[in-house]
Amino acid sequence: MDSSASLSRPLFVLAGVERTFLLGQTRIHALRGIDLEIMPGEFLAVWGPSGSGKSTLMNMLGLIDAPDAGRIVFDGEEVAALSDDAKSDRRSRKIGFVFQNFNLVPVLSALENVMLPLQLQGKAKDEAAARALEWLDKVGIAALRAFRPDHLSGGQRQRVAIARALAAHPRLIIADEPTANLDSQTGHEVIDLMEKLNEETGVTCVFTTHDPRLLDRVPRQLRLIDGQIAVGNYGNDGVKK
Repeated sequence: MDSSASLSRPLFVLAGVERTFLLGQTRIHALRGIDLEIMPGEFLAVWGPSGSGKSTLMNMLGLIDAPDAGRIVFDGEEVAALSDDAKSDRRSRKIGFVFQNFNLVPVLSALENVMLPLQLQGKAKDEAAARALEWLDKVGIAALRAFRPDHLSGGQRQRVAIARALAAHPRLIIADEPTANLDSQTGHEVIDLMEKLNEETGVTCVFTTHDPRLLDRVPRQLRLIDGQIAVGNYGNDGVKK
């Protein structure tokens, strides 16, 4: 399929997606009938109070979890029809992840952390190192390439994580609460960086947050309340006004 066709269709389609969990004897409805389309190149913020279903939705988009009902189509493929190995392959080649706890390997340098997924894909060491250094430069910390995570600030660690997620040229970046462990100013800098890289590379970015102050420059916002896409006026505590 040519690239123009893949850009004109949604990257993700979710239709009637439901997900429930059992907590003791209580059934928790994490997602309730989610209908959503995400187009290639979008920069989308998913926000809402704790427990609104943000992380569950991100696990669906990351092909980590499966719905109890409804259907998900990723890049033209029905996710339910993919084997576990096929899902793992799509995650490796098409999806980059950024986590609130950074998830860097502590014994590896910044450069080695960014190289790691490239080497797991079979890239030669020299090629992986060159691409990793390129991305550390793009996120502004090439000078810190030899530093291990415990010698980096929280914001610097998250920049390494963003470089690692983008180095493999994925179609989608998923960032679940990427600013949760950062101060307000650094959090804004991280979101600004992600937006800049989204504009420069065209990669689709979806991030979650519980902080509405991060949404000023986000072109599309999806608000979740009790596992549903919110319609109407809600306060920051999730209570309908």
